[in-house]
Amino acid sequence: MSAPLHNSVRSRPADRQFGLVNWMGLATLYKKECKRFLRIFPQTLLAPIISNLLYMTVFVLAFAALRDNPKEFMAFLAPGLVMLGILNNAAGNSSSSIMTAKMMGSITDVLMPPLSYFELALGWIGGAATRGVLVALATGAALSIFTPMVPMHLWAVLFFGVSASVMMAMIGVLSGIWAEKFDQLAVVNQFIILPLSFLSGTFYKIDVLPESFQTLILFNPLFYLIDGFRYGFLGESDGNVMIGVAFITGLNIVLFIAVMLVLRAGWRIKS
Repeated sequence: MSAPLHNSVRSRPADRQFGLVNWMGLATLYKKECKRFLRIFPQTLLAPIISNLLYMTVFVLAFAALRDNPKEFMAFLAPGLVMLGILNNAAGNSSSSIMTAKMMGSITDVLMPPLSYFELALGWIGGAATRGVLVALATGAALSIFTPMVPMHLWAVLFFGVSASVMMAMIGVLSGIWAEKFDQLAVVNQFIILPLSFLSGTFYKIDVLPESFQTLILFNPLFYLIDGFRYGFLGESDGNVMIGVAFITGLNIVLFIAVMLVLRAGWRIKS
């Protein structure tokens, strides 16, 4: 990016006349992010539903018959699959949006308007979180074919579902800014998000693991998301739900600060 463009972006918040928040600009960016994934809904919304239905079908055929109560197993598995859809899609939306804009050179179309770093963060995070929530709703409705998806603790379902969407959206923003090619985004998903999600009790209770692994899994933030979300439906959890609330809240605050600092510095998006 040229020096004049760089300087204009850096001085933008002080020059604008939109008050504390540019609501029109923020709404425009948010709508842009939502329209982006809604235009290709077979890939962004329908594909995760089909994937989770296949997961459920395979696990039911392979393991449910071996259990004393197959319905209980399906009820345990369904919330984990819904959360898996949130984790994958919220992160993928913001990271691919930023990466595509960087590769095509259209990132300047987002940086030039009078949007502050806070508004940029909210627009990208909000769009990605919306996709995560929509995938969760659609997946939950589809999995109701196998087992009723009726919350016992609605606050837990809402808190952990929305928190997961926001957390992964912020991770997607950071990874999209960091990555210089799509292969690097795949590294984040394959070597960080996917292992953490599969090793967080998505498909099993953690008491089946050796004690050393049970202790280690308590440091995995995705465990608290899945465990708390499952608690919202079943009323039981493997860990302490309130510790999970505190841990996830603190981590989301740290991630948001990191997003703000990176956007303010303009690292890899303004140069």
